[in-house]
Amino acid sequence: MDYTSALAVYKEMLLLYCEEFKHYINSMCADLEPWQIIASTLVSTLAAVWLKGFLFQKESLLSRTKKQCFRIIRKIPFVGTSIQNQLNKALDDMSMSLCTLKEGMSYTKCLPAGGLTQKQVLESIRQYQSLNEVQWSKGKVSGAVYWGDEKLTDLLVKVYGEFAWSNPLHPDIFPGVRKMEAEVVRMTCSLFSGGPESCGTVTSGGTESILMACKAYRDLAYERGIKYPEIIAPISAHAAFDKAAHYFGMKLIHIPLDKKTMKVDVKAMKRAISKNTAMLVCSAPQFPHGIIDPIVEVGKLAEKYNIPFHVDACLGGFLIVFMEKAGFKLEPFDFRVKSVTSISADTHKYGYAPKGSSVVIYRDKKYRHYQYFVAPDWQGGIYASPSIAGSRPGGIIAACWATMMHMGESGYVEATKKVVQTAQIIAAGIRKVEGLFVFGKPEVSVVALGSNVFDIFRLSNALTLKGWNLNTLQFPSSIHICVTMLHTQPGIAEQFIKDVREEVAVIMKNPKEKTTGMALVLVQCSDQPQGQGLFYTIPYPLTILTCSSKK
Repeated sequence: MDYTSALAVYKEMLLLYCEEFKHYINSMCADLEPWQIIASTLVSTLAAVWLKGFLFQKESLLSRTKKQCFRIIRKIPFVGTSIQNQLNKALDDMSMSLCTLKEGMSYTKCLPAGGLTQKQVLESIRQYQSLNEVQWSKGKVSGAVYWGDEKLTDLLVKVYGEFAWSNPLHPDIFPGVRKMEAEVVRMTCSLFSGGPESCGTVTSGGTESILMACKAYRDLAYERGIKYPEIIAPISAHAAFDKAAHYFGMKLIHIPLDKKTMKVDVKAMKRAISKNTAMLVCSAPQFPHGIIDPIVEVGKLAEKYNIPFHVDACLGGFLIVFMEKAGFKLEPFDFRVKSVTSISADTHKYGYAPKGSSVVIYRDKKYRHYQYFVAPDWQGGIYASPSIAGSRPGGIIAACWATMMHMGESGYVEATKKVVQTAQIIAAGIRKVEGLFVFGKPEVSVVALGSNVFDIFRLSNALTLKGWNLNTLQFPSSIHICVTMLHTQPGIAEQFIKDVREEVAVIMKNPKEKTTGMALVLVQCSDQPQGQGLFYTIPYPLTILTCSSKK
């Protein structure tokens, strides 16, 4: 039988099956009236549309089911009242711990009838400063203040004063600020191995830098025909990606970590990639445990599937770029990985610039193009802005530029060496304490502590009483210290290890004792849009209510 004859036979068989199917359908409807057929068709269509909308939403069915169950539970009289009473107590305790004024002080609720003199304003400022009971300058605070050098502070105050009234929104009026911003971006691009086509924007902080990258890739996804863009990121990625997903109508898919290394599971990330994937995310390092994700491996996925790849280096960006010259070898994490398309890095952390400055950079201008917003038809004229803010403080940009120029490469390399060495000393000391372990192998500045023997929050509370202010983490429960230049002062690291060793020895006498003091609690308000939660630092003892999809 030749090809033509075979094709004719298959066609005849197909027609025969179609005819039989038609007769079957007609026989099923033989006893139905026309209106019944029309009504059943309409109902079936509406049911199918409803089912599709119910199953395929930005938030998973499992998450929505859990929230609905919690809403029902909260309506049970005794249970709901008990939950609300505990929440109210927690809020009252939090208010007392965060908002306590000293004797004789009160809140200013309206403008003074006559303006205060400069002397009076400065006297009032000293009263506000007296409220600070955490002595960050003594090197007992995790992160928050990354240097605080007095000479650098004096320089920044002078520079800010020179540009206090400037605004990059008006580059024709303030060309100097525009030039400084361009130079900050170009210097950052060079540090992260960017080529001549690399570019970027100065933002107000790491969150805005992340938001801008997500917004750019969302719009790029729209142009590619993706109707429901998804972000694939490690569960350890900064919460700014959750915020970006919420703001920009994207879906965030969290990828679990390898429990031993605390790096993102690359195989799980590969399985999560779909036709809706708008971007992949890695951290260098991530905030909770200070671990650098396997950027080279994830980069291979990005290259294979032609997906934009963002590296969040907000926390340690201005450390990792100097680590090789400081004597610490790292795997490639920047534009040397050819599939990395954007990077966020905070100049106001280890860049030692004033708070309110960060940089988001792109491998090529074609990506930054999607970050911009332009309103050409506004009556006030064409309005365009590169980031979320319209008006921006030129003084901050000038101070950021001044910091980078003052530090220079040698200054950053020396600071990096001190910070990383101190972090390694702390990590080595903690590993020798019985009952504690260090998460993964931290390579940069964050050392995260955990315990399989006792509640780690007991240690956090005990260290707080000794003047230490550490970060408390969840899923899994842990605490970490983010080492800054303040911790490199003589004796600080040794004192931290000593205090940890002493307090753990006390805890180990009764390791099963319940936690008291301060600890981090996540109260997930399920009735909020898209399940957005509220983070509170509240005192124990308190029953932990985690009303989210997390266990």
